[in-house]
Amino acid sequence: MTDPPQLVLGRLGALLLDTGASVVDVRTALERVAAATGVGGLAIGVLPQMVLVNDVDTGRSTAVNAAEQELTLHQAAQANRLVGSLEDGRVGLEAVGEEIATIRAYVRRHARSQWVAGNLVVAGALAALLRCPWWAVVAAACVGGMVGVLTAWAGSRRGAAAIAPFVTALVATSVVGALASALDLGAVPLFAVCAPVAILVPGALITNALLELTAGDVITGSARLAYGLVVLGFMSAGIAAGAALTGLRLDRGSAALVGDARDVTSTATGWGSLPPVGLSWVAVVLLAVGLGLAFGSGIRLTLLTVVVMSSTYAMLTVATPAVGGVLATGITAGVLFIVGRLVEQRTRLVPAAVLFLPAFLLLVPGTVGLVALSTLEGAAIGDALRTFASLCIGTHAGALLADLLGPLVRGRGEPIGPGVS
Repeated sequence: MTDPPQLVLGRLGALLLDTGASVVDVRTALERVAAATGVGGLAIGVLPQMVLVNDVDTGRSTAVNAAEQELTLHQAAQANRLVGSLEDGRVGLEAVGEEIATIRAYVRRHARSQWVAGNLVVAGALAALLRCPWWAVVAAACVGGMVGVLTAWAGSRRGAAAIAPFVTALVATSVVGALASALDLGAVPLFAVCAPVAILVPGALITNALLELTAGDVITGSARLAYGLVVLGFMSAGIAAGAALTGLRLDRGSAALVGDARDVTSTATGWGSLPPVGLSWVAVVLLAVGLGLAFGSGIRLTLLTVVVMSSTYAMLTVATPAVGGVLATGITAGVLFIVGRLVEQRTRLVPAAVLFLPAFLLLVPGTVGLVALSTLEGAAIGDALRTFASLCIGTHAGALLADLLGPLVRGRGEPIGPGVS
């Protein structure tokens, strides 16, 4: 027996929610699929954990809850490609149930060990990219591995996950602070503390919340924003507690944005010296590899992530000296969103969300917010707010331009097949 269209669309929307898509993007995708498949007379509503599909004529409502299943970037790519195939007419609604089951059934091998390794690589690479001293790069990598172990353990325990942001930030700060105190290293760079927990900062969640607020989804946007700020609050409290326990002092002059890292200087030698500027490109590649390990991208998507993050870094490096870090963030976000959306529309091979996600860690809106809350400086808080605003404006402008340019470049993509791996 074939499932009714309302139920099929609800299940598809629930799958998209589990990929981390915003409610705005999910609703838009479902409306396009409904139009492409000839299903009319429906009103679609999307909440953070539920999809509602109403039959306008009968008033009958179908509600489907998201499974709250952690999907990898590989699965997210497959889900978005399924949507594209529905829009292009290459897959009918009758095949959606089987495709969703296949996507959800994907089992990632060695997930925990890859998560730990990814955290280690991301922490060390980010500290090097922000040009922390060599001792801080090594310390951040080691502490990042510890954070990976803690979060992997907490993820399997229901109660532990709630306090994981505080505990991980406390552990990271305490270890770095104790090391700095024992070796008399003086003030510690911001990202020696923030890099080990950067992968946990809800930057994408907060940005999605702001985008939802500006799109009129006030309830959903407010809920996501409140949750994101609570997580940031827990993490900043952990940093403050760790600093108080160890006497750690943060170096206010260290870089907080990727585009500003080139201007950091130091006269120290040995382990206190800074990585050369040219090494930043290697750090970007390692950062992409770490993200691929942590989030299960697979080889091809990881290679694509290297290209995306290298392009992001190049744009930030060029734009920051010209217009400043805050404005450079918005410009880079807008350009990346346009390119991602047009590639998605042209090929259907790589969804814009998967292209855009890695850029968040370089644009670091969430980490900027963590730094602002940790330092409690008016200038830092103001920079965080301006960076968030710039990112949202740039993304909205990019979405508008991508929609205008879409009909000019839209093409037929590849069949669903085995997908990007």
